Amino acid sequence: MFQSAQHLPDADTRLTAERLIQRGVVTLRDIERVAPNLTIQSINGTASTNMYLRGDGFNDFTQSNMAPVVTYFDDVPFAYSTMASGLMFDLADATVTPGPVGTTHGQSTTGGEVRLQTADPTDTWHYGASEDIASYARSRSEAYVSGPIAKNLDFRLAGQTRQGGGWQTDPLNGSHLGDANSWALRGKLRWRPDSRTTIMLGGHFVQDDSEVVTAVPVKRLIGTQPLPSLGWGQAEWSSRPQFADLIGRKRGIKPSEHNQFWGWDLHIDHDFGIAKITSITAFETEREGEYTDQDGTAAAQADTYRTVDANVFTQELRLSSSRPNDRLQWVVGAFYQRSRMNQRFFFDYTDYTPARGYMMATSFGMNQESTSEFGHVSYRLPHHLTLFGGLLHELDDRGITGLQSQIFGRGTTTFHRESTAANQFAGQVGISWQMTPGTLLYYKMSKGFKPGGFTANNTQIQAQLLPFAPETVLTYETGFKSDIIANKLRINAAAFYNDFHNQQILGTILIPNFGPLSQLTNAPKSESWGFEGTIEAHPIKHVFITQNLGWQRGNFQNFPTVNRAATNAYYARTGHWKAINDNFAGVDNGQPKLTLNGQAEWRQSLTNQLGLDFGPDWTYRGSQSITPGGTGFYRLPPYFLLGAHVSLRPTSGHWEATLYASNILNRQYFESSGQATTTYFYIPGAPRFIGGRVSCGF
Repeated sequence: MFQSAQHLPDADTRLTAERLIQRGVVTLRDIERVAPNLTIQSINGTASTNMYLRGDGFNDFTQSNMAPVVTYFDDVPFAYSTMASGLMFDLADATVTPGPVGTTHGQSTTGGEVRLQTADPTDTWHYGASEDIASYARSRSEAYVSGPIAKNLDFRLAGQTRQGGGWQTDPLNGSHLGDANSWALRGKLRWRPDSRTTIMLGGHFVQDDSEVVTAVPVKRLIGTQPLPSLGWGQAEWSSRPQFADLIGRKRGIKPSEHNQFWGWDLHIDHDFGIAKITSITAFETEREGEYTDQDGTAAAQADTYRTVDANVFTQELRLSSSRPNDRLQWVVGAFYQRSRMNQRFFFDYTDYTPARGYMMATSFGMNQESTSEFGHVSYRLPHHLTLFGGLLHELDDRGITGLQSQIFGRGTTTFHRESTAANQFAGQVGISWQMTPGTLLYYKMSKGFKPGGFTANNTQIQAQLLPFAPETVLTYETGFKSDIIANKLRINAAAFYNDFHNQQILGTILIPNFGPLSQLTNAPKSESWGFEGTIEAHPIKHVFITQNLGWQRGNFQNFPTVNRAATNAYYARTGHWKAINDNFAGVDNGQPKLTLNGQAEWRQSLTNQLGLDFGPDWTYRGSQSITPGGTGFYRLPPYFLLGAHVSLRPTSGHWEATLYASNILNRQYFESSGQATTTYFYIPGAPRFIGGRVSCGF
């Protein structure tokens, strides 16, 4: 698979749609199970995600800042990760790119990108559907139709619905939680007026009213009230009628989403013979209403409702070489992005007494605009050597406006506007050597850049709105790609070193007489290093094995901030808040050191017309600390998950029937963690699911 990519000097993980379906990749978060050194975590069990690639990423609850790892759909970058929710269907392929990017397309980033391509229209008629039913009454239904409308005019329409699957229950009243309830549509219209021009118009709509996974408290940080004793699959939550009335939702609301996303994109490609021009215009919207219980108890100590109203316009224009066999390959282009966002957070602290005992709301607006110019060139020398390099310049301007913090029944505090601007260069240089027809060696140095931003959650003082600085990284990478035995053994591997300046980290600020709050800040100096690799083996007849391996280490070389663990411990001893400041120089960056995922298959022909394949798959993620320097309960335990499948399919490929299981051992594990006022909590992962999937396509 992806044979031509074996001659590209990168460490990308490329995945077919078939592999994604086989491994049960149906959400953005699932991609971490099929790529090395990648961690994708749900934020408080919701549809919003944070990504970490090679240890680079940050925890942004508000999702109002640019992430170090950006998600693309059909070459359109999504400024906010939540916008990708509900779109993982009718895919063509996926690519995970680690390290700084931006000299060939789109935006500059420091951590990398996840690129998803959806299936295009076809000039002949095709249609198909699939039904997936599993434990806890979970169902996923998909369908598509594609074909010609008129001469040189084709279309594709695809849809998905997701229902059920909730596996949490409240031991206090037996209430059920976690059912999916969403549907999505995507359409594409392709016009080819001549052999050199393609115009593609796409659009999508997602409605998501799913319930979310709720937190499990593991440590009480404030007060002496005992934590609930919970079994595997149990959780507590609360919803006071007064709070439901305040946020305008029905009484008895469960932790859930009420989200709507829609957008469109226009791709225009024209080949002049000596060069190709590409224009990508897109508009994306997000309308989010999200209720979470962040203390994980039946008390109203950190019940939260968040609304988001955001839209993003992007325009990319690039000119590139159009003859792939030429020694000289090049691309130049420009990218523009404009985003507008308004958020409002409601908090119910009624049972958090005597410290608070009230309901409050924080609201703000975020305006952002950026432009960038980029270029990349490669030249193939004699003896199979290729030199390549690229340069990017980006200007980013963003400001936070109209921020108010209102305590109902007590008063409102208004904060003045803050703004930040960045004007930076990024780039790349490298060399590759096609040592043999099946072996490529490469080395490259890349500088990545990511603009600064703001923390705007539960704001109490103006100092919380001070912008954090842009992040830059200088990455050194060397790797090889080798088909050691053609069609039998492939090994791709890369090693890297990241030298960060002002790495953006979720730190802590202490508010007098209030307590510690999370604040995005900068670690002036930090580093990470490691390697990743993929082995694809076909050692004997019928047996096919894929193994991804990622290992990384990192530490802060200079990072002065409030030590949250020590500050909480001091309060527990004395009953008074005092900031315990520390410098985390030499402290591990907290990211999982080891990630493993893979699968083994036995592929067998039963008849001339029918085939069978079956086998296990596995995932391992090492321990992770969300809080800098975190130990004990501040560090997520490692976990190992085992799955399996058996599939029956004809050689025609017109249908497929699969039985599968995930988390066969029914291991209790936790995917992310955090702190909300009185407790430190974990977000639990899903238990064992057993299901079946039937699909057909013609």
